[in-house]
Amino acid sequence: MERLQKVIAQAGITSRRKAEQLIIEGKVQVNGKTVTELGTKVDTNHDEVVVNGVPLEKEEPVYFLLYKPQGVISSVDDDKGRKVVTDFIETDQRIYPIGRLDYDTSGLLLLTNDGEFANLLMHPKFKIQKTYIAKIEGIPDRQALKKLEKGIKLDDGKTAPAKAKMIKSDRKKGTSIIELTIHEGRNRQVRRMFDAIGFPVMKLKRERYGFLNLHGLNAGEYRVLKPHEVKQLRELSVT
Repeated sequence: MERLQKVIAQAGITSRRKAEQLIIEGKVQVNGKTVTELGTKVDTNHDEVVVNGVPLEKEEPVYFLLYKPQGVISSVDDDKGRKVVTDFIETDQRIYPIGRLDYDTSGLLLLTNDGEFANLLMHPKFKIQKTYIAKIEGIPDRQALKKLEKGIKLDDGKTAPAKAKMIKSDRKKGTSIIELTIHEGRNRQVRRMFDAIGFPVMKLKRERYGFLNLHGLNAGEYRVLKPHEVKQLRELSVT
């Protein structure tokens, strides 16, 4: 027996938090009866669960790591007909990205049909480190990089402490390559941080997500996460 909201989240329909809201709003039925009690438990092998009039079909959870190319939308569809991240993965499951990378940003992105897992990783308290490689205009000195490390005041609040490292600079072209590690996930955060210290980003790539990296993959390629990787991510999210 499992909690109803967990069963709905594991089916890939939505996160557990949103599943709870659907239950409270009376949009979930178990064996033909509307259920609004969050503590309700169901037997996934025998009970019929219906959400918004649609019977729940429990999918096997799947977990993918994609090397997202630049110029691709972090979504399952796009009303302008642009390529989306799910176009690159062959699966019959209804997967969606965990978080997002901007249209102009490439790099590591996770996708799944496990709503509970996705909700865990996207929760604000889940401070997993994300490492980006940025090609920027100009050559910042150590003081400028320290500003990134201490936190930058943006219009949506000050950023958390980060790690910044100069990889290389080209004085002739007036550009630099900087490695920046953060654990937040605000909209266009890395680009805004560099803008704030006067060094606009020309190109951006997410190289690492916690212990995961892009080794062995080219842009547009993906792999299935190994069971121990999924387990390790779950363990990180509750520590």
